[in-house]
Amino acid sequence: MYLGGLCFITDQKVSGLSYEDMTHKVLLKGVRWIQFREKERSRHDIYGEAIRLRRLTKDHNAVLIINDFLDIAMCAGADGVHLGQDDLPLKEARKIIGRDRIVGISTHSLEQAIEAEKNGADYIGFGPVFTTSTKDAGKPKNIEMLAIGGINLVNVKSVLHTGVDAIAVASAILTGDIEENTSRFMDYLKDSK
Repeated sequence: MYLGGLCFITDQKVSGLSYEDMTHKVLLKGVRWIQFREKERSRHDIYGEAIRLRRLTKDHNAVLIINDFLDIAMCAGADGVHLGQDDLPLKEARKIIGRDRIVGISTHSLEQAIEAEKNGADYIGFGPVFTTSTKDAGKPKNIEMLAIGGINLVNVKSVLHTGVDAIAVASAILTGDIEENTSRFMDYLKDSK
């Protein structure tokens, strides 16, 4: 399964919009990969949001990835789960979720990336590439290492020129005009092919 392009990561703190509203806006602009990230609400609330986002993403033939919670991803019918280094080990998650769904993982070193590939990751998020305000993910790795975290409309070209398959963006889309920001990212991605 090709996961290239633009991955939109939800973040209610940045936009103040509901998850459905922000997701609907980016879907209308052509984004087809949504990563639902929520760490502070109850698992019950996260499940409810996941169900609503699954309906919305299905209507737009888009992939839905749930951060951290394998059980919620499976129960909501999501396409997969994105794990952090402190979540269920990737190898165990793969056993549970099977080969038909996506398992991605955040990595912060070459060793973690190699281990993730060995244990069956469909994709690896590596970063942060630049300083990011959406989470504390450690010291930026810069574009020589590659590709999540702090990517914005000013530095996106330098990231795309490295040959990455996809970029993941939250705050640079959600700050200001979501539709305009999404369109500009989509244009950069088209131009880089």
